[in-house]
Amino acid sequence: MKFIVHGGTLSRSLQSIYSVITTNNAVPILENFLFQLDEKTLSITASDIETTVTVKLELTDADASGLNQIAVPAKILSDIVKTFSNVPLSFVVDEENYSIEITSGEGKYKLTGLSAEDYPRIATIEDASKITIPSSLLVNAISKTIFATGVEETRPQMTGVFCEQTENHITFVGTDAHKLVRYRRTDFTNDTPTNFILPKKPLNLMKNILVSYKEDADVLMEYNVKNVAFTFENYSIVCRLIEGKYPNYEAAIPKENPNKLIIDRIAFLSSVKRVSLFANQSTQQVRLKLSGSELIISAEDIDFSNAAKEKLSCNYDGEDMEIGFNAKYLLEMLNNVDTENVLIEMSQPNRAGILYPYEEKAESTAESILMLVMPVMLAN
Repeated sequence: MKFIVHGGTLSRSLQSIYSVITTNNAVPILENFLFQLDEKTLSITASDIETTVTVKLELTDADASGLNQIAVPAKILSDIVKTFSNVPLSFVVDEENYSIEITSGEGKYKLTGLSAEDYPRIATIEDASKITIPSSLLVNAISKTIFATGVEETRPQMTGVFCEQTENHITFVGTDAHKLVRYRRTDFTNDTPTNFILPKKPLNLMKNILVSYKEDADVLMEYNVKNVAFTFENYSIVCRLIEGKYPNYEAAIPKENPNKLIIDRIAFLSSVKRVSLFANQSTQQVRLKLSGSELIISAEDIDFSNAAKEKLSCNYDGEDMEIGFNAKYLLEMLNNVDTENVLIEMSQPNRAGILYPYEEKAESTAESILMLVMPVMLAN
């Protein structure tokens, strides 16, 4: 097994999939990349059992005779290859002892691989349903929802992003019971309604790869009741779906919210960021006091006698009210909105607030984003 590959191309490919590999893995061979050579196509695979990603490189000089696959130590290979960004690298694999010799100019480097026979096989998705999604839609959906997902393993369904496809829309939802984000597109539908829960790790991996593309790409999504595969350009990602029933997120969204606040997003974000520095570090509570065209944002930490208060102009339509929110959740939402202004709808101090991107002269769009944040009980 011999081949020559450009150092920069190989390095970028390895770095794009390296995050899948976990150290101290219960299956030691998964601390390796799987190299497979088929004529002049080199496939490089990384896996943690739950998620498997493969990137394919087209080579101009390769010899796949003899041994055509080998497990290569991931960390040392990634570290050495990224130092050769603009030179060709020659790989020669000894099929007797699995030694790998890398040559670059005057340098020679030797490391020992493992037999690929013990590397887990990539899951095949039988009886798969298929849809093709624009990469821009996927990147937006992942970016807008993944930060709202939970981390508690006792509620595994909430650690992933819920994907729901109907005849009218495709919807992505992330929630941890304290905050919720619903990203919906009505310009993408599915004649066969379906839903499943996607784990975070492959979604983050795919987003990071897709954002590097200068142009929109088509992503083929194949899925059954257990697994899902994403294929695009020279990448394929296969992962196991999260089992279980997702919470009824629509039931958590208040329908009647007569109190409406429209405010400059950057001014609001900056004010909350400053004031929250003086909040109690365990509750992160900030207080919003709304009256007429005035919003007062305040926070205090009684234990350290810290307090802060800021006044902002706003457009508010509703009854005078005070409501408390966790500043961390507010900041996360405001940082994931792209519009100049935001609209916050509220009903009562003990009910969730709903945040929307807001444009004064908004054109009709197929995209809708709803962000829900639960209130924090105000101390007297």
